[in-house]
Amino acid sequence: MIDVLVPLITTSLIFGGCCTNVFALEGIIKSEPSSGLIITFFQFVFTTACAYLTQCDPSQAYTVRKPRIPIQKWVFVAALFYSINMLNNWAFAYKISVPVHIILRSFGSVTTMIAGALRGKRYSTLQVASVVLLTVGVLVSAWADSEGKGKSMSVGSEASASDFTTGLAILLLAQLLAAYQGAYTEDLYAQYKAEWTENLFYSHLLSLPLFLPFAETLRHHYTRLATTAPLQLRSVAEPWLAYARREGAPTGSLYKTLETLCTLLERPPRGILFLVTNAITQLSCISGVSLLAAQSSAVTVTIVLNIRKLVSFILSTLLFGHVMNAKMVLGATLVFGSGALYGWETSWRLPRARRRLASLEAKNPAGERKHQ
Repeated sequence: MIDVLVPLITTSLIFGGCCTNVFALEGIIKSEPSSGLIITFFQFVFTTACAYLTQCDPSQAYTVRKPRIPIQKWVFVAALFYSINMLNNWAFAYKISVPVHIILRSFGSVTTMIAGALRGKRYSTLQVASVVLLTVGVLVSAWADSEGKGKSMSVGSEASASDFTTGLAILLLAQLLAAYQGAYTEDLYAQYKAEWTENLFYSHLLSLPLFLPFAETLRHHYTRLATTAPLQLRSVAEPWLAYARREGAPTGSLYKTLETLCTLLERPPRGILFLVTNAITQLSCISGVSLLAAQSSAVTVTIVLNIRKLVSFILSTLLFGHVMNAKMVLGATLVFGSGALYGWETSWRLPRARRRLASLEAKNPAGERKHQ
């Protein structure tokens, strides 16, 4: 039963949390394009507070348990993790749009595989081909999605050439660091048999002091987001409220639930609401990613994340009424097909080939083979 629940929970956390996180992120960027720093800070604070519950010892006055991995190694991981998140969110200050941002980050599977190859790992032809096809699929899908939304995939009028180039360079550096971090963390899991919750806690906790030099900037960005107008949900929710009125009295449970939800969501400023939503969904997303990383290789993690990005595009198209054009269908076919190909190669064909080889070696020891 547990063997079935763990993959289900992991998938729900990644696809539910990460997909929702993209919508919240775009809502913040529209209000304040340069708010990448405070987005990262809120994510780190919220995740640290929640992850603390997995590392504290109630019998010892809720002090933090000794980590399995030496703390100096966690300091290095935290520095990498902080740098990657800061670089990814900093790119928005250079007018990098959300679609372009997602596209460039889709190359994570390629950079992770390159990093693994440089460290001596070997991949089969089908594994390499599936990663290439998956990357092409995400690119095609993202391009189709941007055309449907009328968003520019080039420099356009919103950014100068120098700004756009700087943003691309920042994202490229983040991808290279992420590839190295993925491979390094994979080795730590293998060596120390640590739990993924330990990674989640220390990578965020040890990053918090690095925000101190930016305290004034954080205050400024928070003030800007706190002055944004609240959401206006009544017009959107009116059909549902009308349905609730028809089905029962205005005091019925369905009507009261919808009315209360609208009141709560319309109360805070739009920017703050999206900021909190982004932090909550980021915790769900990164918990799923950490859980997957503890059970799979770095390349497998990036494969799953790239498929998740495609799901975000498809949901966006369906929810906002965009047409599923030929490019989107082609991209979906490439991504899901190559993801299935990689999964078959990694989880079935290669393990089966290794077992067959081990069986042959057991039946024919090295001495007997030489004698023959």
